[in-house]
Formats: sequence, C-alpha cells, structure tokens
Amino acid sequence: MINLEKGLYIISTPIGNLDDISFRAKKILGMVDFIICENPLHSLKLLNKLGIKKKMFSLHDYNEEFLIKRIEKYQHNSSIALISDAGSPLISDPGYNLVKDFIKKKLKITTLPGPSSIISALQLSGLPINSFEFYGFVPKNKSGIMSLVNKIENLKTTSVYFISGNRLLIFLESLCEMKMGRNISICKEITKKNEKVFRGNAGGLMDILSENSNNYRGEFVVVIEGKINNFNKKLDKKTEEQITKLLKKFSLTDVVEIVHKLSNISKKEIYNSALLLKND
Repeated sequence: MINLEKGLYIISTPIGNLDDISFRAKKILGMVDFIICENPLHSLKLLNKLGIKKKMFSLHDYNEEFLIKRIEKYQHNSSIALISDAGSPLISDPGYNLVKDFIKKKLKITTLPGPSSIISALQLSGLPINSFEFYGFVPKNKSGIMSLVNKIENLKTTSVYFISGNRLLIFLESLCEMKMGRNISICKEITKKNEKVFRGNAGGLMDILSENSNNYRGEFVVVIEGKINNFNKKLDKKTEEQITKLLKKFSLTDVVEIVHKLSNISKKEIYNSALLLKND
C-alpha cells in the first residue's frame, strides 16, 4: 500500500444516505493514522459500514484547544482525517481552530469534497441559486430570531439557514409578522428514505407543517427567496437615445447590461427596445 502523505485531510461524509460516501473518502479514511470527529459513536456507524477500524478523537466546541494540545505530538508525523457527523466539516461545526493551527505550523492540509446539506437544499428549493448567502443556525431566542428576520427583509439574494424543529414554528411566525410574502423551501432528511421538501410562503408552510406534528421533528435547512426588485421605471426618450449611441460601440448584450445598471430598468424591457432600435 502506498504511504499517505502526512497532514490533515478534511473529509466530507454523507448527510443521510451512507451510500453517498465517495471512493476517495473511503480510501483515505482507511489509510489515515487516526480520525478526528464530533461524535465517535455516530461516526462508528459509517466506519463499520466501510469496514474501517481507526482510533478516533472527539472534537466539539468546548474541547478544541485541549484537542489541539493533545494531538500536537502527532501532527508532524501522522496523517489525520477530520470529519463531522454529517456533510462538509467546519460548516457550523467545530474545526476552525484546528485548521488554523495546522496552517500556522505550515503543515499539509487538503480537502476531500463531498455532500453538503446547504448545496443539496439549494438544488431542491426551486429558488435562484446563482448567488446565495449562508447564515448558519437560526438564533435560539425570539429576540435573536426577530433581529435575523429584520435582516432577511432587506436581503436581495437567496439565503440559507439551519434550524431545529422546536424553533421552526417561531421562525415562520416571525417571517409572517413581517408580511414579506417570500417563497420559502424547507428541507428535511435530505437523501434519506423519508426526505421531504415543503415549499410556499411562511403562512402557507405553517398550515402545511401543522397537519402532522412529525413534520416539526428533526433538523431542517431553510432556503428563503431574496427581495424581489420591482422595476417600475419605464424607458423614456432619453434612455432610448442612450441605447442608440451605445449600440454603435457595444454589442446588444453589453448595452442591456450597461443600461440596466445605470437605469435599474428591467433587462427584458431594455432588450426589446434595443432590438427594435438596432433593426431600425
């Protein structure tokens, strides 16, 4: 067997369906000297399925500095895997200080990409995902939730949040109070047998979820549509003259982009007008 280069291997693991583990992840997990994980009992299920037996160190928010000191004597001469309970490590999970420590000591760090509940939820949402923002876990108290909702009101891009079922109702109620009318997608048990995706506005989703108390159980990924721009401005004669001048120097596509940025008029309206002016 080829010896594995010493260093830290940040390995993504399945978010639900254990068959989603990559060939490379399985290979590296079988070759490292030991594994740093959140909950050894949880990670053992995956390792047992893969037929891998390794020494594991538990890493959580309260012991990260202690763990760094504990493994210090191994860092320069060991290959080490970092995994989370599910998905891509470090995303709302511990490990940041560990990575910083490896960087500080100029030790090898690499990543084995794989499952991510954020990307999966975005794909399932049916909302625009060419640009998005991730805000981690929704605050635990009502005041924190309201502060977040006030921020959401002005977000122009799709946003993603983690939340547990016992706070989901409060979050939806708070969104209803703001009367934003945004499209929302709520994902539960992604990649598992009972995967569910609820779509609608906050009020409608509260009605749907309330039909069955089981709907509120577990962990969720919430995807919220960004603020929709209302393009009320219309093309006037001055803008048409500007388009005509620009068409002499730029392509139709470039003209649409330039005028849109300058005027905030919808691209569709600019395009239709520019097409007519170009063909005159």
